[in-house]
Amino acid sequence: MLEIYTDGASSGDPGPSGAGVYIKKNNKQEEHAFHLGTMSNHEAEFWAIIKAIRLCKEHYPNEILSIRSDSKLVVDMIEKEFTKNERFAPLLEIILTEVTTFPYFFIKWIPEKQNKNADRLARKAIHLK
Repeated sequence: MLEIYTDGASSGDPGPSGAGVYIKKNNKQEEHAFHLGTMSNHEAEFWAIIKAIRLCKEHYPNEILSIRSDSKLVVDMIEKEFTKNERFAPLLEIILTEVTTFPYFFIKWIPEKQNKNADRLARKAIHLK
């Protein structure tokens, strides 16, 4: 099972944004930072999860995914598999479609203080080009 921590950040809302993905498997850790362009903080949170799923699809296609995010809003939408928000609906659909290729997918809300590595990576990614 992969333990995956994700975070999205934006400098301004909307503003330059980044996604951080921190993956733990056994005793190994991976760090990934992605510059996302200009978007809202919530959109960056969705994109962080999408980036994490796509990384896992490429490198760990048969693993069980356990994603942790400090965005209650995004976690709730994924758990309910529903949103009325027209901007978030396509992002939610990407997530729900892409996780079907994995044997199991879990998502869990965690407090910010437990998500420091992904937060650091997301903030770093804002400044990447």
